[in-house]
Amino acid sequence: MCLELKIIRRYLKKYYTIGKFFVDDKPLCDTIEDPVRDLSDYNHDGDFDDPGEGKIYGRTAIPAGRYKVKFTYSPKLKRKLPLISQVPGFSGIRIHGLKNAEWSEGCPGVGENKKPGELVNYKYWETRICQIVEETVKQGREIFITIKQV
Repeated sequence: MCLELKIIRRYLKKYYTIGKFFVDDKPLCDTIEDPVRDLSDYNHDGDFDDPGEGKIYGRTAIPAGRYKVKFTYSPKLKRKLPLISQVPGFSGIRIHGLKNAEWSEGCPGVGENKKPGELVNYKYWETRICQIVEETVKQGREIFITIKQV
């Protein structure tokens, strides 16, 4: 039996996206991401980076979908974090604590949404999610995340 994580994007704003983070269908905390953009891989090269394809590097939420999650060391953030793998057109996408979408660079951030466009207590929620993911890995179970908009 695998661990199922989920992000339901609820508020798609011009400069950020607010959602809810679930673990096995139980709500855990809030999320913040970059804006959701319409992405089309017109030339089928897998990156969404070409003119008209819609991706703005470091300012675009990953496409909705279901992805495998691994728990690995991030050289950039210098700690172990959940890695969302095989995201078309994106790499290095990790779940971690974020104050706002400016810190995101495509990664979903976790915390509590108490003010428009910001999260608080993000370090606590990152730690909690990492504990859940690490324990699941130790049990030898797979982890998946589903991301969708309401």
